[in-house]
Amino acid sequence: MGEEERGIKVPLYENVNKEVFLNEIYPQRVPAVLRGVDIGPCVHLWTPEYLCQKGRNREVKIHVCPTAQMDFINKNFAYRSLPFDEFVRRAAEEKHSDFFHSQDEKYYLRSLGEDPRKDVADIRTQFPELADDIIFPEFFAPSQFFSSVFRIGSPGVQLWTHYDIMDNLLIQVSGRKRVVLFSPRDATHLYLTGDKSAVLDLEHPDLEKFPQFSQARPYHCCLQPGDILFLPALWFHNVVSLDFGVAVNIFWRHLDAGYYDNKDPYGNKDLLLGQRALQILDRALKTLDELPVEYKDFYGRRMVSKIQQTVFDTDLP
Repeated sequence: MGEEERGIKVPLYENVNKEVFLNEIYPQRVPAVLRGVDIGPCVHLWTPEYLCQKGRNREVKIHVCPTAQMDFINKNFAYRSLPFDEFVRRAAEEKHSDFFHSQDEKYYLRSLGEDPRKDVADIRTQFPELADDIIFPEFFAPSQFFSSVFRIGSPGVQLWTHYDIMDNLLIQVSGRKRVVLFSPRDATHLYLTGDKSAVLDLEHPDLEKFPQFSQARPYHCCLQPGDILFLPALWFHNVVSLDFGVAVNIFWRHLDAGYYDNKDPYGNKDLLLGQRALQILDRALKTLDELPVEYKDFYGRRMVSKIQQTVFDTDLP
């Protein structure tokens, strides 16, 4: 059974303004599709031909994968560089005459800052000739802005399931995207390695290998050109480009700046206090390894019970 058949549909809101978003949608802390918000002429302008003309031959670093399903944990893709116009031409094709691996390889761009080690991505800086075409919804204070990530993908490209630590808006400019999401409360069912799930095939998961995954409750939506997906922090999401797709992700710091790691230009490192707690947990688990197996099991269960009693909040969505 497909995820769209057994999942929960993400609510759709039309013609949302700032007041409606902040008062009715944002406080619920669940994903929402926003339709009819003015994002500028990019919806009509950003064809492959227009993008090639504007971006020209500037070099971009891209993901190249022999299959549509990208796996960040096992790195089944390679990083390559291409002139932007050549990348767009290839990404818009089904079959390639020029390629790195095969005629069927898939391409994905996640824009980077000038110096990816310290600069954040911002389409207004990296692609100023395109930035005037898109309007950022004013759903947060300008001082909270963190990054605007330009994304382009081949038809069929599927990105791994992961979470972000900041609230963000995924603005779908062209093409359609299918998105499957999971609540942060499903973290115990997703077999995490860092911020990524080891379960790649959501349609036909290996339940012998990942038995707990059957308890996760998927949400789903299909984004049309011009739609915006509000993604609250910590919600897991898996994205498939049904067509050649262009999007812009806007991230903002909805918490006090002191919670975040200032040495994180990608904006995907856990909160500083979260990092510290996980490090303490790792040390505790290493300590348990020194015990005989029955004691290790016993004290491990006590730890799990204490975490469940003191940390878990059953009222969260």
